[in-house]
Amino acid sequence: MPEATDTIIAYHETTKHHYQRFARGPERLDWANQPDPFRRYGGAPLVALEHPEEAAASETSLTFAAAVVGETAPALPVDATALARFFYHSLALSAWKQVGAESWPLRVNPSSGNLHPTEGYLIGGALPELWERPVVAHYAPREHGLEIRAELSEAVWSELSAGLPPDSFLIALTSIHWREAWKYGERSFRYCQHDVGHAIAALSYAASLCGWRARLIDDLGHEELVALCGLHEPWPVEKEIPDCLVLIAPSDAAPDPAPRVQLPASWADLSWVGQPEPISLRQRDWPLLIEAAAAVIKENTTDVYAREQAGEERPGPLTVVGSAVALDLVIRTRRSAVQMDGQTAIDRYTFFGILACLVPGAQRVPFAVLPWRPRSDLIVFVHRVAGLVPGIYILLRDDGRRDRLRGLMRPEFSWKQVPDCPEELQLSLLMEGEVRDLARALSCMQDIAADGCFSLGMISEFAPVLDRLGAWAYSRLFWECGIIGQALYLAAEAAGLRGTGIGCYFDDSVHEVLGLQGDEFQSLYHFTVGGPLEDDRLTNLPAYPVPAAEG
Repeated sequence: MPEATDTIIAYHETTKHHYQRFARGPERLDWANQPDPFRRYGGAPLVALEHPEEAAASETSLTFAAAVVGETAPALPVDATALARFFYHSLALSAWKQVGAESWPLRVNPSSGNLHPTEGYLIGGALPELWERPVVAHYAPREHGLEIRAELSEAVWSELSAGLPPDSFLIALTSIHWREAWKYGERSFRYCQHDVGHAIAALSYAASLCGWRARLIDDLGHEELVALCGLHEPWPVEKEIPDCLVLIAPSDAAPDPAPRVQLPASWADLSWVGQPEPISLRQRDWPLLIEAAAAVIKENTTDVYAREQAGEERPGPLTVVGSAVALDLVIRTRRSAVQMDGQTAIDRYTFFGILACLVPGAQRVPFAVLPWRPRSDLIVFVHRVAGLVPGIYILLRDDGRRDRLRGLMRPEFSWKQVPDCPEELQLSLLMEGEVRDLARALSCMQDIAADGCFSLGMISEFAPVLDRLGAWAYSRLFWECGIIGQALYLAAEAAGLRGTGIGCYFDDSVHEVLGLQGDEFQSLYHFTVGGPLEDDRLTNLPAYPVPAAEG
């Protein structure tokens, strides 16, 4: 609907940061009311998954580089061990940090401010080791277990899964926007969508470890997803909203694109178990955020991406980082850098290998999960890459946008070919020169954008996509950027570096630097990669068991 598109564009414009003012947020943080990052359903039985150490003990070897180019581990049967491994490497805790008596958890899927608005739900068939009938279950990362919300008859599951490959299951992702709004106010809706993208990518990498593949199913509408997950009113304080549905299927049977799913009429007769427990005492409503969430509500669609012109496959293989490091290790040890050391440098081949992990393709993980052609390209601020001059570069993820972007950007940009860069990597030098101060200034004056080896901004097709598909595509633009962010996180880790997503940047100042006017393209996410400065005050604790002080 045009009015919904106008609403979401107005939201985007209003929540831009400017040098003179920031988007509206809380005047102070109400620490006594900080939302609990863990949702539980009171009264729902919790099925414990295998202890992570047991789940990891029999893992097959798959390198990060092999996964990126589309290889998978040997396919595992969907059983208790495989399911434990899948969640352990996608949505589980990865560690605890501790200072004195205070400790807090980190997760495999990163989140803005470590606030974690994203929840995960399993919809799958009977697993005699865990449950006798098909179920809808909520994943509880703190406990590494699944809360059974509803049991299905075999007939209902057969009808729901009629178009799915054998031995497959579904994962639904949802958001509790209040978790982010508590800290970030009106801009938080953007960050929630980034986090959905991070989680989609995390599911994709974890699937590779199990010999499976992930595919986004994007035909169901909002109301169908509400029903699928059992997200019914009333909520205790904080509403939970469905985002997307992901198919997990054996690698040799995963369809592309994902098949259509239809909710059986009898789904309305399911009995739901458990009540969502409150995660805070009270909630501050941000009307603009509520309007944005309403504007992106999607109806049922069919073959909505079929009319898109797919981007061409790159003509040859690309060398990516991580050929000697195990994917499971990269996933579990990934951390967000809080500071960069301002000294670490990398050679240009490592730089090329990191960027190669961001190139889309029909089987490349995590981007093969998406049913649409890539919409985001990268503006790269090179600071310390041996063999490359500092400056502003562009990495095109769809070469079909080259002429459009070149015509819209500053005419003085050179678009020079980068020496020794693989031809398949569409990387060009736009402007030579020292850009650390510029990167810092654009990223809300944050040193971390200048002190790494490089930083970047994700420039996405914007208004034309919303005009063509509708306001609901706004969320998908941010999901794609979040997926790119997760790929960068793991690529940095595989290269012996660290990354950090940056949601605070001066939107229109980025556009001005590039010469972009209007809203055909917009900057939607920033990122930095480099050598981290570790805080020696922090103690690292294993993810499980949960520290007693927090139990």
